[in-house]
Amino acid sequence: MNQLQELEALLLECFAAQSDAVAAWHRKEPGLEEETPRPAGPFAPDLLRALSRCQHLMNYRLWHVEDTARRRDVDDAVIADCKRRIDGYNQRRNDFMEKVDECLVRMLAAPALAAGQRPRHNTESLGMAVDRLSILALKLYHMEEQTRRDDADEGHKTSCAAKLATLREQREDLIRAVLDLAAEFAAGTKQPKAYYQFKMYNDPALNPELYAGSPVTK
Repeated sequence: MNQLQELEALLLECFAAQSDAVAAWHRKEPGLEEETPRPAGPFAPDLLRALSRCQHLMNYRLWHVEDTARRRDVDDAVIADCKRRIDGYNQRRNDFMEKVDECLVRMLAAPALAAGQRPRHNTESLGMAVDRLSILALKLYHMEEQTRRDDADEGHKTSCAAKLATLREQREDLIRAVLDLAAEFAAGTKQPKAYYQFKMYNDPALNPELYAGSPVTK
């Protein structure tokens, strides 16, 4: 296989692993040790597998804490705890997303642009698309779950089955778009690049509600 074929196969493996992990984690809750990337070897493909799995786990954690945060039958302290956990998981999710991009940029030894050719960039990075596919894997699992509810009427299950079909189509479209983008990177018609969100609300040096009255240090 050439470089592009190897990358496409690796990306498809990561996307399949997202679906497998959602099902496995619902059977057995993942432990804290799974939140740290543990590459099987020193090579970039191993790192990409590990990073995408940890990023996916942050979305898995977020999904279920977000569900709890919508409850109306619990004490405000429970909701406050959910908010803090959501902030933490979301920050780590974005950190892993950026690391996925960094890994992919290193892996994509794109050809040099022709003289005078302007670099072309995409509206979202590959890491962002990997994140969207992670969320789609979660939506697919939980929407399919709704189609099998014993306590729901047939109208609910039929509606959810139609939504499930739409989500599956959207996932296939996004996978195709990711592979097309990877091909453009490999051909040198677009330039891969990691993008950083620099989230400010979790940073005590950047959130005015956190640094008020504290000296600024560098």
